[in-house]
Order: sequence, then structure tokens, then C-alpha cells
Amino acid sequence: MKLGTVELDDGTTTVVVETDSETVVLEGYQDLDALIAAGEDTWRTAAGQALNDGARLNRDEFQWLPPVRRPGKVLCVALNNSANPDRIKSGPDTPAMFTKPSSSLLGHGRSIIVKDMYGRVHPEPELAVVIGRGGADIAVDEALAHVFGYTIINDLTSPTMRGTDTFNYRAIHPAPEEAGGTRYVDSWVSYPARYKGADTFGPLGPWVTTAEDLPDPHALRITCSHNGRIVTDDSTANLRFSVAEVISFASHYLTLEPGDIIAMGTALKASAQGGAVQNVDLVELGGTVEVAIEGIGTLSNPVEKR
Repeated sequence: MKLGTVELDDGTTTVVVETDSETVVLEGYQDLDALIAAGEDTWRTAAGQALNDGARLNRDEFQWLPPVRRPGKVLCVALNNSANPDRIKSGPDTPAMFTKPSSSLLGHGRSIIVKDMYGRVHPEPELAVVIGRGGADIAVDEALAHVFGYTIINDLTSPTMRGTDTFNYRAIHPAPEEAGGTRYVDSWVSYPARYKGADTFGPLGPWVTTAEDLPDPHALRITCSHNGRIVTDDSTANLRFSVAEVISFASHYLTLEPGDIIAMGTALKASAQGGAVQNVDLVELGGTVEVAIEGIGTLSNPVEKR
């Protein structure tokens, strides 16, 4: 089953059920956020009723919104792809995470906004997990039971802004009193609020495929295309840390809530056509970016320069 959120001509939003051939109105819920929060028994009943009785929509009657419009958290796993481990000179043996603001999310078909001041901006195609049942300190073998479904996220990134917002500084650490009480450690740190979280830097959707329709999230082809040319052709089999491992690890530090999004890490393996996703500078090239994941669909967004 595929569930999403759309905007109709009158400005209202509604949850829809997407089947192979049609889009069906699911009445009574403003968006998928509310439907997920209502609980599994409720959303299954409501979706079943919609498939039987809901009004059918033509695609020209609505525009897509992010399927989950305002998740409490968008957690992103950094460098979670084992296709090119040589890129990591050093790093943790556990998932490393950052957050992306929900204000950066963008629906399918809507324009990615870029500006000259952003410098270079490139796409990052990723599988996204939607949490259905919240919790803390979740065990690995119980983690997948907390998944509502899966969708696509394009984790847009500006390396230019990352460079600007990176500090090389002397971090203060404690030291024995006889050594002066403090010591200084040469450190590097960057802050991703701008280079990962600018407006429209989080295309998401078009919809969420529920978990039962994707029993193995680690066997899905994932591609990224720019103006029709495939630049990334990878598989979720190359995820370094699995969905269950990431959910469990994150929940020991951050209580997960229904509707939270976890972006599983960038698919990086170059396609047979060559190139690299990091070389697709959307500020310079514009065009249209598409991310496709087997079993979910295709997320497509044009680029608009301002």
C-alpha cells in the first residue's frame, strides 16, 4: 500500500492511497502525519475504506506535498554506504547522525530553489524510513516492528556552505591540576544547518510504501538521474548499518516518535554511464533531478535558480 499527502485546488490537504492505477481520497485526515499518529488499527481501517469507497482523483487535480509534512525529527545517517569505504579515513564504528529541519522538506514535482550564494549544490539519493511506533532503547531484533514504511529522500547538500561553516579550532579538554587543569586538542567541526537544511533541500516522497510491501529494505535498487542521465546506480544492500541497527542505535539517545524520518545514507555507486552525484552542481546546471527506488517509485524535482 502507498500513502501520501496532496494539496487540492481549494488549498486543503488530504491523505491519499496510491495503487498501481489510481489515486484515492482518504477522508477525515488532513495529512499522513495525522493518520500515522492515529495508530496502526486506525490507518489500516481508514485506508481499506478509502480503497472501497473513496473518490478517485486525476493527477492534474492535485500537487504532491511531502508525505509526512512536519516530522518531529528528520535524522540522517552520515557516510552509511559501504560501496566506497576508501573515502573514510577515520570515523566511528557506530552510525553518525545529523538532523535536517522539517522546513527543508519538499513534495514531488515541486521546485528545488538554489541561489548563487549557495555555491555548489548536489543531490544525494537515499532510502528514508518512516517511524510508525515510537520508543526508546529499542532492541535491534525489535526495531523493524517500529517502521511504518519507506519513502525516498534527496538529501541536497552544499559543499560550499559546508566549507564556510567548518571550524578548525583548539577544543578545551580537562587535564590534571598539576598540568594546569585544561589542555587543548586540535579539532575540526562543521555545522550542517545551512548546507543540509536550507529551504527545499529535502525533497521527500512522492508517497510512503508501507512496510509489509517492502519486507527487505536492503535489496532495493536506487538510482539518481540528472536530466535523464543516470549518475548513481546503487543498492540498499550497500548500507553499512542496517535499518534495524540505525533505529536501535538512534533510539538509545533520541526517543523516536510516530512520523519521524530516518534518511539511511547516500547511494554513491557510479552508474555505467559514469560520473558522480557530487559533480552534479545544480546551481550551475539546473535541470531536473530524479531519485528512483525499487518498490517505492520515483521522486522528481525541477531546479529553479533565484
